[in-house]
Amino acid sequence: MPSDPVAFALHTPDHLWFPSTRVLAKNFEQAGGRVETCSTGHLVFYRPDGRRFLATDPIGHPLHECEWESNARGGISLARARFRLDWGQWVGLKASGLVNETRLNLATKPGWQRITPDDLRAMAAQALRVPIEEVRWFYQDEDLSIDAKGMATIRHRKDAFYALDNGGFEHARFMSCMGAMHWDHIDFLPVVELFKSLLPGTGSAAFELIRGLYDDQNNMQPAPRPLRYRGIPTYPSEAAFRLFSSFFIPQAPHGGSPLTLFMDPTRSHHVTWLPAPHPPVRYFDDTHGLCLTLQGGIVQKATLAGDSAGLSYVNPTGRRVVPMDRSVAVDGGQIVLKDRTAQIMMPTEVQPITAPVASATVPVSPLDWRTVFVQGVPSIHPTDAYGAVLFYPDDDHEISELAAQPFVADYVQDLGEQDREIGMILSRAERVLIDNGDAVISTCIPFDRPRDYMASIRHAAYAQRQAQQLWTQCAAAQRWEWLQRIRFVTADLWENTTASHQSCDLVYQWLPYDSFSSPARLTTIVTNLRQVLRPGGNAFIVGPAHLRELLMRQGGQICWEESVENLPTFRMHRTILPKARVKAGLTVFHIRQS
Repeated sequence: MPSDPVAFALHTPDHLWFPSTRVLAKNFEQAGGRVETCSTGHLVFYRPDGRRFLATDPIGHPLHECEWESNARGGISLARARFRLDWGQWVGLKASGLVNETRLNLATKPGWQRITPDDLRAMAAQALRVPIEEVRWFYQDEDLSIDAKGMATIRHRKDAFYALDNGGFEHARFMSCMGAMHWDHIDFLPVVELFKSLLPGTGSAAFELIRGLYDDQNNMQPAPRPLRYRGIPTYPSEAAFRLFSSFFIPQAPHGGSPLTLFMDPTRSHHVTWLPAPHPPVRYFDDTHGLCLTLQGGIVQKATLAGDSAGLSYVNPTGRRVVPMDRSVAVDGGQIVLKDRTAQIMMPTEVQPITAPVASATVPVSPLDWRTVFVQGVPSIHPTDAYGAVLFYPDDDHEISELAAQPFVADYVQDLGEQDREIGMILSRAERVLIDNGDAVISTCIPFDRPRDYMASIRHAAYAQRQAQQLWTQCAAAQRWEWLQRIRFVTADLWENTTASHQSCDLVYQWLPYDSFSSPARLTTIVTNLRQVLRPGGNAFIVGPAHLRELLMRQGGQICWEESVENLPTFRMHRTILPKARVKAGLTVFHIRQS
């Protein structure tokens, strides 16, 4: 443990990345910087103007770092921030890092010269079907302009999240976005888009920053500023409610249920949020590669950076089911980590632990999530395990093979609810094959009744994440017999034993992109499909447009085909990222075996 946490925080390589904060750290006291110690022992470092630029745990391990800059209005605004996730990965945030523009020709409207920014807001409110007050919240006057020829430009600014592969923005990969926050005057709780692309722990680390800045701005006020959930549109969920509730206390008008009110998208903003007295705080232990999250002196979560499962251990108190049977307890001066019957004990020097966490009283589930892997869980590097989420480019770079899979999987499942014939095909299937759909296996498994599922996998980390999702769904329904009939095998094993398997009623198949230009590989894939699909069976195949000719030559009946680019699921994605682009010619075919 360092003898001087302040020096450790400011002068350890990689703790600070922004040039302005590094300069300040070199002459911290002489430059007028100051540091405050919180009641939990955590340290917050401030610039001479009173804005925080670094927060650390009591030892000096960094939690987040902020870069501030002068803005066009003569004030100071947050430009960028970094926060450290529990498993060591850094995530970056760029304020207004994503700007989508919409252009409208108003010249054909009589009297267009008299159209004001508020008139544009009214048009946007009508088009988006939201109250104009919400539009005013996100569209400032500088975001709305009309040139001399009547061409209106509407800019929608969003804060952008990035995975920082080396801790800095030199190698930043766009991850997600949310409604642009007013960082110098935090006055609402944001809507996060593409939330499934968030690396594990991003939400809580981001709220650690939001709550810290909120406290800085309210500590001299007679009463804290109430916040509301705002976005165009909102996407309320129980997960968002739990996250918000860790840092802020929800209140419903007239004493109603905050959760019930929050879950109604038209009324989510009626819930007010005030600061929780004891928000979560984190402590890092470099010796054991451990991060502990405490709330009110009680351990809530423990994360090991070197964990190949890519999962945390959680406090079992009050839970009907412990996620993935992984729990954390405190025994004297030791942290006890349990994974079903396996147990790890390690000492801790975190002093604020005021109450022990009892050993898990929740019984271990009948099945381990790992049992779906016929050959055992493949070897997975911890970084890959934690990082198994789908990233989408914020520009016109082609979306990757894995990231394109949900557009088709979600479409087929939506179609099954809307189209009676497709619904019958999905519901009547007894044996189902999911080939190379490692990002969407759980999407292709509706939990209406048990069936036999075989998933041929190529991307182990993503398949592992899908296995964990399937376990979670079975645990919620307490239907473990469903999990018993789901099996994952590696693609090479499946291909070598195709002939020995029972025929399938339904197949979901994503052809690897590197096979698109190889007629021989495409022929082999289609031939193997005919071997595993029973007569009258159905398949949804994703491949190149020219696959049509090969399918017809092989005798398959093409019921319909659709360009992935034209699917409503992809068009919805483009409302968030307008430049999004899938592989040219990528097509989904519905075929029926003759």
